[in-house]
Amino acid sequence: MIEAEEAEEIGVEHLLRDIKDSTTTTLSTRVAEQLASLRGLQYRLTDIRNYLQDVARGKMPVNHQIIYNLQDALNLLPDLNNSVLTQSFSSTTNDELLVVYLSSLMRAVIALHTLVDNKASIGRAELGESEEKDEKAEGDKEGEKEKEAKEAKAE
Repeated sequence: MIEAEEAEEIGVEHLLRDIKDSTTTTLSTRVAEQLASLRGLQYRLTDIRNYLQDVARGKMPVNHQIIYNLQDALNLLPDLNNSVLTQSFSSTTNDELLVVYLSSLMRAVIALHTLVDNKASIGRAELGESEEKDEKAEGDKEGEKEKEAKEAKAE
């Protein structure tokens, strides 16, 4: 068994709090990763645009393999002029946002319920303490009356 002073234990606890577990992710890390991915995508799209502009100006020769790959990638993109597809995207997005809204609402209701329960339990505890004090005070009064009655009999 290793002995440690209280200050040392507190220092170790603070250090352990700062160590991040690589298996857990938080919302902020997920958002940071998404942002880094979007920045990488923007960088690559800028490179593609610059390449296509240089080819159009005649500064670079046409590389047909790059053009074929770009054509394949662009053919995979959805046709946003199709009203059925845009309606489907809107519906899906609305459904997802509804789930987010409902979960936020449920969290708020649960938090309020917990608050009310805590308030009620504190009230019951205070009421129990005041009843105990009242019973003790009544017991002390009865004890004094009995003592006075015994003293009166003794006289």
